[in-house]
Amino acid sequence: MSILAEPFIPQIQAEPAPLQMDPAPNAAVIVAHPDDETLWSGGMILTHPHYQWFITTLCRQSDPDRSLKFQKALQSYRAAGAMADLDDGVEQIPLPTPDIQETILSLLPGVYYDLILTHAPNGEYTTHRRHEEVSKAVIDLWLAGTISSKELLLFAYEDNHGQYLPKPIETAHRYETYPEAVRQEKYRILTQVYGFDPKSWEVRANPQDEAFWSFGSPAALMSWLVRDEAKF
Repeated sequence: MSILAEPFIPQIQAEPAPLQMDPAPNAAVIVAHPDDETLWSGGMILTHPHYQWFITTLCRQSDPDRSLKFQKALQSYRAAGAMADLDDGVEQIPLPTPDIQETILSLLPGVYYDLILTHAPNGEYTTHRRHEEVSKAVIDLWLAGTISSKELLLFAYEDNHGQYLPKPIETAHRYETYPEAVRQEKYRILTQVYGFDPKSWEVRANPQDEAFWSFGSPAALMSWLVRDEAKF
């Protein structure tokens, strides 16, 4: 299901758009669930409003509550997007990587991007199978050249095997500290758009800052994976 967003401009200080008349960079966010885009990369999206954002979530299309809230979140980000309906039951039955890849390709409006953001191989917390599966599917597509981007960003968070709420990894390639207005907008989207209670796990886990593993080429990513900084 494709969704086109209505314009909405949050009152935050954003990175200024380039002065030249080059085409706006196009960026894709590929996540497992509605709200993942906000939790792990909402600040990045909000501070780059001149990008052409396309946000995909692979689960919950048939959930009338979550799908409507995702549409409203897209409006907040001035983004377009699409949803799929992969199994997201509590059993978390493993899904074949080719099926996830086929779903991703069916959602994306193209295969060439300036920036792609997605989950890291170990996810953001202990543990959610769908996050890890989506990461592997996107990484494999990128390594194979089926989708391409000038930069691939993987969410960089950890919870020490569930010992605390997820937090950004300070040693990640990119660590983004945002002004209070950006933090408040992420909080607004989670509580007023997605409707999470302020005491919910999602709101408490919402990182104030964001971190990313950054790769400019498949070779750089392969080198990082081989060094055991991440595992499938």
